[in-house]
Amino acid sequence: MEADIASQAVGLGTNTDFSLLSLFLRADIVVKSVIIILILCSIYSWAVIIEKFRLFKKINKSSEEFEEKFWNSKSAENFYNSLPTKVEDPMALVFQSAMEGLLKKKSKTNLSERMTAMLETGVEKQMTKIDKGFTFLATVGSTAPFIGLFGTVWGIMNSFQSIAISRNTSLAIVAPGIAEALFATALGLLAAIPAVVAYNKFNTDSQKYSQKLENFSKKFLTII
Repeated sequence: MEADIASQAVGLGTNTDFSLLSLFLRADIVVKSVIIILILCSIYSWAVIIEKFRLFKKINKSSEEFEEKFWNSKSAENFYNSLPTKVEDPMALVFQSAMEGLLKKKSKTNLSERMTAMLETGVEKQMTKIDKGFTFLATVGSTAPFIGLFGTVWGIMNSFQSIAISRNTSLAIVAPGIAEALFATALGLLAAIPAVVAYNKFNTDSQKYSQKLENFSKKFLTII
């Protein structure tokens, strides 16, 4: 390893290319691994962010339309029979599941308790689907800066080893290694900041939508 650092130190003095690709190619295997992990986390985070943004936009609109049609219908059973075979809206799925359970049970004993349990189960099932991916965003938001910091510390250690081996304290020797190290921290922050912001926003949206489902369930329960 010392031979690699020494050879790296000799070449650093003439290498003034500080492009992102050059910084990545000059980094050692540990820093490269950190950079690759952070880039993959960032890409997947943005995929989750885009998917959740579209999801909440879609379900908020579809649930409003469903509620409007439901309250304008003559009866819950007629409205249930008029639903399409494949329903995608979470609120419609909660209603459909509850109605299926209601129509299958001929006994009216403890109807309120059984319907309450079915509605709660339906809401929980739909919210589990909606909240999928939140854990990943929270994990990236909390750990990415530390992963980047690890890459930075490792890179700085290599830079000091280069100084010790070459016995040259010139800025030309130190600067490239420091730049590579700080690049890892920058990527860590680049991955973490959008993940944290998105998680907070989507978590709030999820709570609002969960409350909307619960309010619908309570109103639906009263008419039964």
